[in-house]
Order: sequence, then C-alpha cells, then structure tokens
Amino acid sequence: MQPHILVIDDEPQIQRALRTILTARQFRVSVASRGNEGLALAAAQPPDVIILDLSLPDMDGFAVCEQFRQWTQAPIIVLSVRDSERDKVAALDKGADDYLTKPFGIEELLARVRVALKHSAQMMGASHTIINAGPITIDLPGHIVTRDGVEVKLTATEFKLLAYLGANADRVLTHQAILTHVWGSADADHTEYLRVYVGQIRKKLEDNPDQPRYLLTEPGVGYRFLTND
Repeated sequence: MQPHILVIDDEPQIQRALRTILTARQFRVSVASRGNEGLALAAAQPPDVIILDLSLPDMDGFAVCEQFRQWTQAPIIVLSVRDSERDKVAALDKGADDYLTKPFGIEELLARVRVALKHSAQMMGASHTIINAGPITIDLPGHIVTRDGVEVKLTATEFKLLAYLGANADRVLTHQAILTHVWGSADADHTEYLRVYVGQIRKKLEDNPDQPRYLLTEPGVGYRFLTND
C-alpha cells in the first residue's frame, strides 16, 4: 500500500505544494488546516508520517505533538518558519522526530520522509537489536560494537550512549533527552558530558573524528546517529 502522509499546515500554498510533491512520489496524502482537524484525521486514517507546522490557527504545534504522542508513535516531521534552537529543541522534546525550516528544499524534505518511514518500519517490525551503519555494527543485547568486523572496546557509559543513539538511528535526539537517559535527570543540563563522550566514541569509530559520517552533531540541539550516509 502507498504510505500515508498527513500534512497539518494552514498555508494553502504549502498544502498544494506538499500534496503535489508527495502524490507524484506515490504517497497517499491527507491535509488538515487546524490541529484538531489533524488529530481527528489521524485517528480515522492512521498516518505513516505526520508533517506538522508549529503555527496553527486553533492550537500550538507543540500541543499537537504532545497529543499525538499520547496514542501514536508515527514519525512527526516539523516544518516551520521558526528556526530558533529553542523551538527546535522544544519540538523534539515534545515528541517530534525531525525539524525542517521553511523555505525547504524538495529533495531534503523527501529524504527526511524516507528516513521517517524507515524508522517507523523498524519500530513496527521485530525488535531492532542489530544496528548497522557503514562499517559499524552495534549488537544491543550482546553489548558488542564492531568496526569492519573487529570489536571496538567501549566503556559502559560509551556503550550506553551509543546504544541509545543507535536504537533511535536517524532521529535527532536532544541533549536533555540523551543526558536524562544515560546519566539521569539530575545531570540533564551537563552538556559537557556529552561533548567529551561523543568525542571519545568518534575517535574509536569514525575515520576522521573531526568530520564524522555517522555520529553527527545537530548544532545547539543534540545528536543524530546516521545509518544512511
């Protein structure tokens, strides 16, 4: 079946553009102009991916994200003119999977949709216990990381950090979300921990730690473990 994309945006020109672009790529597209309308459409016809604007006439996009996350894990791509780091972090913390700023490039949007669909399929399939990214393999239950078939020795904290990023591969994870998961809520503001440990992991896994291909920084927001480079 054609993947179902739900677009929630009150700008008619954006609606038309997204419907045309996505339909041409064989997606089934539903469009809503208001948050409540989008929530109702999603309940009636569950989407595979949700594209959400933050500025809606009836409710804030952050609140829409929160309501979706009460009952669906469908990937949410925020598409907004708001480009501040604060808004990006807030959207991701409310449950969005990705964030794209208007005006946007068509190919970049399509790439984000493909990644979202891939992540959704992984979530719906059997438990995703082996993560592959180029020469890197992360065996979650075995607590083993290899590069080109050779085991890489990681500390317990390094493995916990990499495993969390790998289990959420291709998604942006905020500093706070990572710190809370790996170190606990008491250390959620200690971003210096992340810089140090990410640097150590890159030295062990990346060809060029200064130009990483897999463990990527999202400036001011967090990190993303990329499996499609």
